[in-house]
Amino acid sequence: MKKTIKIEGMSCEHCAKKVELALKSIAEVKKVKVQLKKKEAIVTLDASVDNQVLTSAIESLGYQVTEIL
Repeated sequence: MKKTIKIEGMSCEHCAKKVELALKSIAEVKKVKVQLKKKEAIVTLDASVDNQVLTSAIESLGYQVTEIL
Protein backbone atom coordinates (compact mmCIF):
# COMPACT_ATOMS: atom_id res chain seq x y z
CA MET A 1 0.00 0.00 0.00
CA LYS A 2 1.30 3.47 -0.89
CA LYS A 3 0.22 6.88 0.35
CA THR A 4 1.28 10.28 -0.90
CA ILE A 5 1.38 12.93 1.81
CA LYS A 6 1.38 16.61 0.81
CA ILE A 7 3.45 18.65 3.28
CA GLU A 8 3.89 22.41 3.72
CA GLY A 9 6.75 24.04 5.61
CA MET A 10 9.75 21.99 4.46
CA SER A 11 12.43 24.35 3.16
CA CYS A 12 15.63 22.30 2.96
CA GLU A 13 17.09 18.79 2.77
CA HIS A 14 17.43 18.75 6.57
CA CYS A 15 13.66 19.27 6.86
CA ALA A 16 13.04 16.45 4.39
CA LYS A 17 15.36 14.12 6.35
CA LYS A 18 13.53 14.90 9.62
CA VAL A 19 10.20 14.00 8.01
CA GLU A 20 11.69 10.81 6.53
CA LEU A 21 13.05 9.65 9.90
CA ALA A 22 9.79 10.46 11.71
CA LEU A 23 7.76 8.42 9.22
CA LYS A 24 10.26 5.53 9.26
CA SER A 25 9.83 5.32 13.05
CA ILE A 26 6.25 4.06 12.50
CA ALA A 27 6.36 0.24 12.60
CA GLU A 28 4.16 -0.36 9.53
CA VAL A 29 6.18 2.00 7.31
CA LYS A 30 8.43 0.04 4.97
CA LYS A 31 9.85 2.81 2.77
CA VAL A 32 9.74 6.62 2.61
CA LYS A 33 10.72 8.95 -0.22
CA VAL A 34 10.48 12.66 0.56
CA GLN A 35 10.45 14.96 -2.46
CA LEU A 36 11.28 18.45 -1.26
CA LYS A 37 10.51 20.20 -4.57
CA LYS A 38 7.09 18.55 -4.83
CA LYS A 39 6.42 19.12 -1.11
CA GLU A 40 5.39 15.52 -0.58
CA ALA A 41 6.35 12.20 0.96
CA ILE A 42 5.59 8.88 -0.70
CA VAL A 43 5.17 6.21 1.96
CA THR A 44 5.10 2.45 1.33
CA LEU A 45 3.31 0.54 4.08
CA ASP A 46 3.29 -3.13 5.14
CA ALA A 47 -0.11 -2.73 6.77
CA SER A 48 -2.84 -0.14 7.00
CA VAL A 49 -2.02 2.91 9.11
CA ASP A 50 -4.55 5.54 10.12
CA ASN A 51 -3.88 8.86 8.37
CA GLN A 52 -3.92 10.60 11.75
CA VAL A 53 -0.85 8.59 12.85
CA LEU A 54 1.07 9.77 9.77
CA THR A 55 -0.17 13.33 10.20
CA SER A 56 0.82 13.45 13.88
CA ALA A 57 4.35 12.20 13.13
CA ILE A 58 4.87 15.04 10.63
CA GLU A 59 3.02 17.83 12.43
CA SER A 60 4.91 17.12 15.68
CA LEU A 61 7.98 18.41 13.78
CA GLY A 62 6.25 21.70 12.96
CA TYR A 63 5.22 20.98 9.37
CA GLN A 64 1.66 20.94 8.03
CA VAL A 65 0.02 18.01 6.28
CA THR A 66 -2.37 19.40 3.67
CA GLU A 67 -3.55 16.18 2.03
CA ILE A 68 -3.07 12.42 2.09
CA LEU A 69 -3.82 10.51 -1.12
